[in-house]
Amino acid sequence: MGIRHEAREWALQFLFQSEFNRDESVDEGFKLFWDRQNEETGAPSAGHPAGKDDRQRAKARMFAEELARGVIDHHKEIDPLIAKHAENWEIDRMGTVDRNAMRIAVFEMLYRDDIPPVVSINEAVELAKAYSSSESGKFVNGILDRIRKGLDRPARGPNPPTESR
Repeated sequence: MGIRHEAREWALQFLFQSEFNRDESVDEGFKLFWDRQNEETGAPSAGHPAGKDDRQRAKARMFAEELARGVIDHHKEIDPLIAKHAENWEIDRMGTVDRNAMRIAVFEMLYRDDIPPVVSINEAVELAKAYSSSESGKFVNGILDRIRKGLDRPARGPNPPTESR
């Protein structure tokens, strides 16, 4: 499994958890989340010399936090976009996993020019299939593909850099 896939799984888990534990700050939420991850995986504690796996894990954690914080910071733009393209579905009636997998993908499509939209969609579909129902992949794919079609950027490559004037 690649570090970005693992990071997306962590971002999904964090966002899922955040919907049920809204009282804590994002920073405190991440502290508790990473402490729990360390307990479950037996990851070394702070101060342990960093090896290659530790550096990869740190990169994945940074990316997971970027994604989760981005979704939280931009939810007022992301949620209406999902709702607009989800025919006959209200966003708060969607499954929590499906909703958050789509939020991550939409954040990437709107704010991460380095990630091709089809990659974001494929990752969201995989997350939905792995953590939700057997029909979730089709549901998530349909909504995200409609959103992608409305974007002004290439579907299969990073957004080209804009020229400085």
